[in-house]
Amino acid sequence: MTARPEAPHHIHDFVGIGLGPFNLGLACLTEPIAELDGVFLESKPDFEWHAGMFLDGAHLQTPFMSDLVTLADPTSPYSFLNYLKDKGRLYSFYIRENFYPLRVEYDDYCRWAASKLGSVRFGTSVTEVTYEDELYVVRTKNGHTYRARRLVLGTGTSPHIPDACRDLDGDFLHTSRYLQHKAELQSKKSITLVGSGQSAAEIYHDLLSEIDVHGYQLNWVTRSPRFFPLEYTKLTLEMTSPEYIDYFRALPEATRYRLTTQQKGLFKGIDGELINEIFDLLYRKNLGGPVPTRLLTNSALRTASREGDRYLLGLRQEEQGRDYELASEGLILATGYRYVEPAFLAPVRGRLRYDSQGNFDIGRNYAIDVTGRGVFLQNAGVHAHSITSPDLGMGAYRNAYIIRELLGSEYYPVEKSIAFQEFSV
Repeated sequence: MTARPEAPHHIHDFVGIGLGPFNLGLACLTEPIAELDGVFLESKPDFEWHAGMFLDGAHLQTPFMSDLVTLADPTSPYSFLNYLKDKGRLYSFYIRENFYPLRVEYDDYCRWAASKLGSVRFGTSVTEVTYEDELYVVRTKNGHTYRARRLVLGTGTSPHIPDACRDLDGDFLHTSRYLQHKAELQSKKSITLVGSGQSAAEIYHDLLSEIDVHGYQLNWVTRSPRFFPLEYTKLTLEMTSPEYIDYFRALPEATRYRLTTQQKGLFKGIDGELINEIFDLLYRKNLGGPVPTRLLTNSALRTASREGDRYLLGLRQEEQGRDYELASEGLILATGYRYVEPAFLAPVRGRLRYDSQGNFDIGRNYAIDVTGRGVFLQNAGVHAHSITSPDLGMGAYRNAYIIRELLGSEYYPVEKSIAFQEFSV
């Protein structure tokens, strides 16, 4: 796929909006396809992927083969291994004997891939999408207009602020901004981290490791009954498969939504090694006396207010049914990310499908429009495609599927069966 001039009335085969890892992977996989003419629009000036969480040593929870392209095309020049070769680090990675790339390394890999593509337009913020003369018309803040037969939405998820903190004043942080404000946080007398999952655990470990240097009180509050490890056994990993998508898609909508809650530990848990490292760090630091830290489980955040230089958090111990308060100068929300439908889609909402919960009704082919072949969605589909939706390893599979829909023929082989186990009767 080659870049073409943006003539006033040029018609693209598709426009990709947003450039996270999934749409970036699609850009890489469509680059060699001469029959496809597409362009990718990203509002940011450069590729950025969770820059606020580039903690020293933090790594992906999926192996390097879950890169942008390999599981669809192992010969692609945009593979992680080719990136390492180009950077002169392939042998170092080999000797390291660790399949999990560092998070900062993965971000650099994505930047490297994006820099080689002719179809990407950074600094291009979409303001409106309309449907005119059987074409999607995409208008941008800088005055450009793009016309295409189809759209691929890859705007991703946004930091989620819980209701209790929605109107809260002060300098509290979401984990997405942690590193930029770490020094300021550590100057406070107390810090409370609310939430669970990998990001929360990484930040707690990071702050705990320096607690005796700065002397703050450190609290970790989670609604979960315990600090759940990520379920990563091999038969469970088979749930990231075409067969499981087929099975999950065929379930009643109410059942699918119930399962999305039950399956959170399959993709939002904490790396087991990190949990053990946290315990070992607590053990070592307690040798010199009690460490000023508290780990509070089963505690849901109900209210939050600002009183002077402190936050007053109203918590409920859910198993005991008891309310209590916790005061803290610093507050970090490890409350994850949620998909928010982009405002620019408002003019074409009538062409999009929704389920009874008001979320996109995503087809097996990842389409969300009334024709079933005009608008495709990256990620944001746990309620329809289960844990395969946010999984980096399934990104290349989804893109191979979408490319087949865009072309009308199979360019990259789309796997139909990979699992040993049977999911349906």
